[in-house]
Amino acid sequence: MDDAREDAPVGPLERSSHRAFIHGNTLYVWGGYRMVGGEDVILPSDEIWFCDLDSGTWDKLQATGDVPSNLAMCSSAHVNGTLYIFGGWLEPDGYSNEMFSIDLSQQPCSWRKVTDTRGPTPSPRNKHSCWAHKNRLIFFGGYGCKTMGDVRSSWSSFIVDEMSWSTIGDTLFRCWGWNSEVVVFDIHSSTWSKPETRGSAPSARGCHASALLGNRGYLSGGVETAELDLFCLDLETWTWTEIVMPPTFAPLGRSMHTMTSISDHALFVFGGLGIDGVTLNDAWKFDTRTNEWTEIMHPHRDKPRVCHTACLGQDSDVVVFGGCSNLCVIMDTIAILRAPSQHHCSDILIFQTQPYSLSRLCEDFIGEHQQLFGDLLSLPSKLRSSVNKRRAFFSTVKPFLKA
Repeated sequence: MDDAREDAPVGPLERSSHRAFIHGNTLYVWGGYRMVGGEDVILPSDEIWFCDLDSGTWDKLQATGDVPSNLAMCSSAHVNGTLYIFGGWLEPDGYSNEMFSIDLSQQPCSWRKVTDTRGPTPSPRNKHSCWAHKNRLIFFGGYGCKTMGDVRSSWSSFIVDEMSWSTIGDTLFRCWGWNSEVVVFDIHSSTWSKPETRGSAPSARGCHASALLGNRGYLSGGVETAELDLFCLDLETWTWTEIVMPPTFAPLGRSMHTMTSISDHALFVFGGLGIDGVTLNDAWKFDTRTNEWTEIMHPHRDKPRVCHTACLGQDSDVVVFGGCSNLCVIMDTIAILRAPSQHHCSDILIFQTQPYSLSRLCEDFIGEHQQLFGDLLSLPSKLRSSVNKRRAFFSTVKPFLKA
């Protein structure tokens, strides 16, 4: 992948596998990749785009400091105005286990590489997920590399995909594969730790989706199951629970989708790549009280998405940005191939998940009919101007009328 730069557009370039979050009513977007000339091209790491969701206008922050190298498919978290990113695909060295942070409340904003940490740093990985809970970043899963010593010490949470005879220091070869590890980074003490978990843990995976509800982290998908599986980790007791669904209609199994918490008991799932290899456009709500899925009808059925982002906006809206609309995977007995043509996106999709208040409905109506209301508000001044012009005209011709 090469670095991609173009003259400043009016909005961000189309992209997939980027990171995004909402602060106030502003959507922030960083990183990702797009396709140029049939090749995947990573987007600049020193650019952070932001959109005022009220007006729909975009602007850009130009960051300095320890700007991350070409990086894709990392995980991220937004905590108290600071964006943290960890891991990802790093060129030209393969996979990263570095962490960077940027305080967006400070202008000009500057990237900082997080160093001088305590505890064992996790192995390099991408396609993992992150929960931000009580000033801790809690990471799960992903695909990456380990030394043989790492594999022996974590054999129960790592599935070897392949081995290569590459030298890492005095180690002769390394292993590539998927993991089901839970690792924690304490923001205040800069300490890495690996808690002992118990219960029914999910299998090793990546490309899954995750969301936080209270003290519980939820994750789904990323493995080939006929129906979308769902697991919950209690972030106080470190106990896993596999959520058993009642015999009702459930979403198709998928990966590279998004899951967003929309209330204290509900999760919203959108899109992803189905186990049939087709990019999906369906949306679902999961009720954690009843363990039931409900399909949500929405106006974006013509816009399937994979490798997009989804953030919680005002009034429980889910704000989806970017992604790919036609990542079709072709499977045969020899290989799994990605379709050569992909359409990456840069549009924003809004999903209404709760009834709007009367004030919100009025605001939306006024926004949609801004020109009409502008004309109505200016009508009194226009009428006064018209009356004054008529008075001036008659005062001018009045002497002639009397004659």
